[in-house]
Amino acid sequence: MLSTFIIALREGLEAALIVGILVAYIVRTDRRHFLKPLWTGVAAALSVTFALGAFLSFTSAELSDRGEELFAGITSFIAVGLVTWMVFWMKRTARTLRNELHGKVDTALTGGPISLALVAFFAVAREGLETALFVYTNFQTVGAASTATVGLVLGLTLAVVLGYLIYNRSVKLDLSKFFTVTGVALVIVAAGVLSYGIHEFQELGWIPGVDDFLWDVTPWIAKESILASLLSGTVGFDTTTSFIQFIAWSAYLVAVLVPYLSKGKGQQSAPAAEKVKA
Repeated sequence: MLSTFIIALREGLEAALIVGILVAYIVRTDRRHFLKPLWTGVAAALSVTFALGAFLSFTSAELSDRGEELFAGITSFIAVGLVTWMVFWMKRTARTLRNELHGKVDTALTGGPISLALVAFFAVAREGLETALFVYTNFQTVGAASTATVGLVLGLTLAVVLGYLIYNRSVKLDLSKFFTVTGVALVIVAAGVLSYGIHEFQELGWIPGVDDFLWDVTPWIAKESILASLLSGTVGFDTTTSFIQFIAWSAYLVAVLVPYLSKGKGQQSAPAAEKVKA
């Protein structure tokens, strides 16, 4: 539940802030009649997001055991790649996102309502599709769909509430620190998803060492226990972890967190808060 909550909160708030920027700019420039196509684009993006989630779940349920392992492994690797790209993208573009979206709105308005709806659609769909894929793979990793669903609902609900309060200036949030902390949390979750994907490919025989465990603590921690699910969903811990899984998990964390947390010109700083200004 915790890992899914973090995913939904982070991705949901990004989408909420993007929508807030678009709405605020249209209202401020006194073009309220364009709000309807904007919300139409947002609704279409949400529909596509839910459709992808349903497709992933349905496809996984209909596959054979071997096919499900292949599907889970591939989607895990894709999800890790997308999340890695996303956290660095937000770090790099946080300062200029508001102006970039304003420019896209101005350009779209010359093409009419449909162009604006497309701008809103693609801006929100990017976040939504990433969320659907990452949540699905995290569900597979944790193996506790009921509690993970609770985390998803709570995270999205809080994201929408925070986005609305920030838009109305009812609450101030240090977005630089928020996205840095949640970015680190997402990277840790992604490392667990990567480990899970490797395990699925080991089960297929495509990666060796499926039974070469670095540790096997199942005599003390049951694989389906609450503790095992909690550790799996937060830090990627598995009760039976192979050497290759651990090497990939630790190498990914070092390779991603070191540059992500390093000081650089693309690093989020105080100007990142400008994202939510009208």
